[in-house]
Amino acid sequence: MNLEELINASETRIFKAVFPNTTNHYDTLFGGTAMHLMDEVAFITATRFARKMCVTVSSDRIDFKQPIPAGTIIELIGRVSKIGNTSLDVKVEIYIEEMYSTKRLKAITGNFTFVALDEHKKPTKVVNLSN
Repeated sequence: MNLEELINASETRIFKAVFPNTTNHYDTLFGGTAMHLMDEVAFITATRFARKMCVTVSSDRIDFKQPIPAGTIIELIGRVSKIGNTSLDVKVEIYIEEMYSTKRLKAITGNFTFVALDEHKKPTKVVNLSN
């Protein structure tokens, strides 16, 4: 598999319903809950790409463009955006979908950086295309 094929194969999409137990007093998704879900999708994406242990080392510039109301569906999409020697960046976007219409809107975008680890928990090459 070449690099582009690996990136495409590791793209991760998860859907969630926004229930009242995940919302704040404005009846919108808690920002911390959104960040938790984004980090989880980013982790899955990084692991599917590298097929190695990966840990989050940073999150960068999470932009909250639209509030996410209770009673909607969200789609989280994670995609590898940059590949280093032992690290990789994953961009995660959250889209809002109304349950009973086709209206769809991008709400949040964020970037997460991961490091690949070997069996001794030391940084290791993210990808070896000869495998």
